[in-house]
Amino acid sequence: MGVYLRPHSLEEALSALARPHTVLAGGTDFYPARVGRTIDEDVLDIGGIDVLRGIAADAAGWRLGAATTWSELAEADLPPLFDGLKQASREVGGRQIQNAGTLAGNICNASPAADGVPCLLALDAEVEIAGPTPRRLPLRQFITGVRRTALAPGELVVAIHVPRPHHGAESAFLKLGARRYLVISIAMAAATLQFTEGRVAAARVAVGACSPVAERLPALEAALAGAPRDRLADRVDAAQLAPLSPIDDVRGSASYRQDAAITLLRRLLAGFAR
Repeated sequence: MGVYLRPHSLEEALSALARPHTVLAGGTDFYPARVGRTIDEDVLDIGGIDVLRGIAADAAGWRLGAATTWSELAEADLPPLFDGLKQASREVGGRQIQNAGTLAGNICNASPAADGVPCLLALDAEVEIAGPTPRRLPLRQFITGVRRTALAPGELVVAIHVPRPHHGAESAFLKLGARRYLVISIAMAAATLQFTEGRVAAARVAVGACSPVAERLPALEAALAGAPRDRLADRVDAAQLAPLSPIDDVRGSASYRQDAAITLLRRLLAGFAR
């Protein structure tokens, strides 16, 4: 049997990480991955560290604590910039999972189908990392592959930062699965758009479950610049999905995922019309 630790301060947690531990937050991915076998690794449960929870705002933007749950995010008083992330929060399993699962757990698990990742990419999120040398990384650099991140030994994610936009901003999220609820994504899309005088001033668009890591779509973002908000879906073109590399699996073929991503993007962008 391994050792189980539940520290109550960040300093205690970082001290424990001087030797290898599996970090446990909500446990919603940890336990299903170990069904039927003894847990023999050393476990560091960060659920008791209060400074890792909660959402705070300042002039630069918002700080989302690593151990903030999806339910807490969904219930937080946040501007329309976060509507897409809130929509994703209601797709992360059932209510019990949303009550336990954490924002940082979703990105550290680094699943290609992690519901929160496309939204956070579209929010231009950065990951705050504590360790021997504290640092911040853009989310697009933090997740490096399937179940792989840029975390080094002794490091721990402590927060996710979202910058404050220059113009009025809104976001949205859509997900396709084999059924409406409690399902792993076949494809998903997220967008954060800034508007001025009814036109797009800036756009960030991301697609998940269609490549090893969720990807931004720079060509589509460029095509949306200056577009009137009631004609955004017309700007979507198949060539803009070049960064994606969908695969065939039990949930869908690569070609189906490609077509689904285009449809999701058009529906997503059409939803911004007023």
